[in-house]
Amino acid sequence: MNSPRTVALVGPPNVGKSTLFNHLTGLRQKTANYPGVTVEYRRGKLRKTEVEIIDLPGIWDLSPASEDERIAVSVLTGDIAGLRKPDAVIVVLDATQLLRQLPFAQQIVALKLPTLIVINMADLLDRRQGHLDPLALAERLHAPVALVSANNGRSLEAVYRFVDRKSTQANLLPVLRPTSSSKEITGWSDRGRLTTEGVYRRPLPAHWSRRIDSIALHPVFGPLAFLIVVMLVFQFIFRVGAPLSDATTRAFEWVGTYLHSVIPAGFLRSLMVDGVWAGVGSVLAFLPQILCLFLVIAILEDSGYMARAAVISDRTMRRAGLDGRSFLPLLSAYACAVPAIMATRVIPNRRDRLATILIAPFMTCAARLPLYTMVITSFVPDRHIVGDLLGLRATIMIGLYVIGLIVALITAKLLRSSILDAGGKLPFVIELPEYRWPSPKSVLTYLFNRGKIFVVQVGTIIVVLSMIVWLLANLPIHHGQAADIGHSYLAWIGRAIEPLLRPLGLNPKVGIALLTAFVARESIVSTLGTLYGTEAVGHALRLDIGFAGAMALLVFFAVAMQCTSTLATVRRETGTWKWPILQFAYMNTLAYGLAALTFHLVR
Repeated sequence: MNSPRTVALVGPPNVGKSTLFNHLTGLRQKTANYPGVTVEYRRGKLRKTEVEIIDLPGIWDLSPASEDERIAVSVLTGDIAGLRKPDAVIVVLDATQLLRQLPFAQQIVALKLPTLIVINMADLLDRRQGHLDPLALAERLHAPVALVSANNGRSLEAVYRFVDRKSTQANLLPVLRPTSSSKEITGWSDRGRLTTEGVYRRPLPAHWSRRIDSIALHPVFGPLAFLIVVMLVFQFIFRVGAPLSDATTRAFEWVGTYLHSVIPAGFLRSLMVDGVWAGVGSVLAFLPQILCLFLVIAILEDSGYMARAAVISDRTMRRAGLDGRSFLPLLSAYACAVPAIMATRVIPNRRDRLATILIAPFMTCAARLPLYTMVITSFVPDRHIVGDLLGLRATIMIGLYVIGLIVALITAKLLRSSILDAGGKLPFVIELPEYRWPSPKSVLTYLFNRGKIFVVQVGTIIVVLSMIVWLLANLPIHHGQAADIGHSYLAWIGRAIEPLLRPLGLNPKVGIALLTAFVARESIVSTLGTLYGTEAVGHALRLDIGFAGAMALLVFFAVAMQCTSTLATVRRETGTWKWPILQFAYMNTLAYGLAALTFHLVR
């Protein structure tokens, strides 16, 4: 039986490759790892077919500097064990930066694989009065060329035809098929000839992008604008996400009440309603706020602002002994530390990469958000500080993110001045794409995929942990009856760790929840929901630990290493247990000390 046809999607960064991938695959896509390595890639199936499309990391040429780029090149050349060489390649270039990116397309064509050159952002080329003759360019490149706009789906029919070809021979798109010609592009002089011969007319400069950058990249106004964006993000999470979370909570409570009425009294009802449903509902209730965070990240990325944020942060990163390349992995750690650690493969300097790996878990990931929002909404009043722009709750939330960032930068500085002393520094170079309106389809696809990953992966863990916590809270059985929680196995564990909790102002129930969080951070809220049963967790915490204990809990949770998946990823990326053990000991010791200090200062 023949294997499904595989097409690789490749191109420089910021050319709209992911937008094209989303158009071709829709929701038929998933994230996987290359065989034998931890570099992530996206793959999906062309709509209504079994053709598989692989979305490779962005690269500039076939002489890679980073591990991420090396893996992408190895896929194209068929050097990845367990992953066959692609049957064809689609090269995506930016129509507004064509002359600079053409050499990369020539390198791909030289691999002798059936290749389609997709010149994206045709809408920007037209808007800025540029011009391209695809047939004339195809004649010079000896490969078919399609001029498209992935943002609005313009002229993608040629791409669909190329991907869905049944044959892997060089019978390419008839309408774009190049003729035999000696007019090859071999150097800058030949590329310049494209303009003199009317094949390509450069677009006019993007004046409005330059005007925005005069503020966004200004040494003073740029960082201020960045801070305003951050404040608006967290205000959006609370103003929009919080009411949606409240509605989700009420929906889960209604379903829980219904299940309680239809399931006969006994062991099964207690397990399903008080254990599984209470645990899962307490976490998924915060899904709207997590999706709000992912929504903002997708919009900022698609609009082109994220690249500017990397430039702005480069100065701060260098003070910590890093450079701007560390910004994007650290930024992605605000979603999840695991892919962020994998993303450090784009950093060519080994010491910079290792330092970034070790500090990435300090960034406040989405898994911390459920506890943050629950504690903040329960203990902090909803007051305005700067009108509707900034509230007290958003300020506390920003403060927790800032704590993680400051501790991360200080740790990076200590690492780079001691065990990871600075070596040679490579200059930080990044292409700034033109500002553009985010594609609603790309943003919604990103949102759907992230939400699905959270619900499927996290939900599975939460169900298992909720059942374990419920069993520990109801065992051992005495005379056919479940144990009182004060005499359960869970109570025994709580009493064993209670001496460690007193300096933080926490009780055994919170301590047990913190222990389950080492499997998955999100589980702390579900564990508290299981332990407190139908009682409102926020109200119960106000009675049990008070404001000082709540602030200590937040600080501990902001700094501690509580994710076994992250530790396993650090082990795979560094190739040794030395670094994850050091990371675990350092982060948790620091978290405990800062939490104890917070409790005694606030009390």
